[in-house]
Amino acid sequence: MAQYSDGRYHLDISEMTSGTRVDGAYSLVNPQVAPKRDGSPYFKCLVRDSTGEIPARLWSIDPASAEEITRTGYAWISGCTETYKDQIQLKIEEIKSYEPDDADLAILLPHTTQDVQAMFDEVCGIMRSVKDPMIRALVDSYLEDEQLMRRFRQAPAAVALHHAFIGGLLEHTRQLLKIADASLPLYPELNRDLILIGLFLHDLGKGYELQWQRGFDYTLTGNLVGHIVFGVQLLGVKIKVAEQALGGERFPLPLRHCIEHIILSHHGKREYGSPVLPSTPEAIFVSQLDNLDAKTAMALSAADRSNLKPGQTFSEKIWALETKIYRPDPSSPV
Repeated sequence: MAQYSDGRYHLDISEMTSGTRVDGAYSLVNPQVAPKRDGSPYFKCLVRDSTGEIPARLWSIDPASAEEITRTGYAWISGCTETYKDQIQLKIEEIKSYEPDDADLAILLPHTTQDVQAMFDEVCGIMRSVKDPMIRALVDSYLEDEQLMRRFRQAPAAVALHHAFIGGLLEHTRQLLKIADASLPLYPELNRDLILIGLFLHDLGKGYELQWQRGFDYTLTGNLVGHIVFGVQLLGVKIKVAEQALGGERFPLPLRHCIEHIILSHHGKREYGSPVLPSTPEAIFVSQLDNLDAKTAMALSAADRSNLKPGQTFSEKIWALETKIYRPDPSSPV
């Protein structure tokens, strides 16, 4: 059991069962005030720490107090867990905002279970295997940007959906590059260098779209620009760096547009945030791989098979997947 900086003990979410008394600090995910069936307001959110997350409800609230409760992204919560639709849920009795220090953040924010430096070294190795000299110079312009790469290693890949943990962006990118490297021999007509640089850059703007120092949330850049547009803006800056490294040689416009197109189209549909639809073989490949890894990660997180307890057959509905997830592994002994 972890301790806060003031010496009090923290109850991990992974240790909670139905009927557990809770009195501690947790990160708030997607907090909001919603109406009950009778129209009266209640407060709902996910509460999260480094070991997991569960839904939480405060069944009576003054909506005016919600801003103060959610001010820091963390809250000290007293309450009791209960079982609702085969899921553990926290019934909040008291809640107030909480100011964590750096030591507390290690308890309150989920982290990748992988070795960050090893993952980053693997990404660098794959990216430095590109053959095209223009793309290789572009790769170097990113990898040699220490501040950018530090944020790349730390950032979550999302606030709440997939890879929503410290190091999540790096883990997601590494996974995609490995999937691509394994799959590309089956599609020899695809431009390997273009796909690798597209996968490396497609979400890189999330290092500036998201903030994680005070809970996972969107920055000013994230709210007003977004990682897709920011990623294209950053690409223009890095192309100039690459051109200088190559003695002023101009970056080919068709190549630039195809890289931009992958970043702009990787969400796959306009209603998902892409201003254009994937319209090159490489862009379609990148978009499909991104969707594969993101949705598989969401499904595995919802299944949480390492923490499966009797009676917890289905997850809550995962709106991004449009379904509940059947949690047991059918091949495992009961």
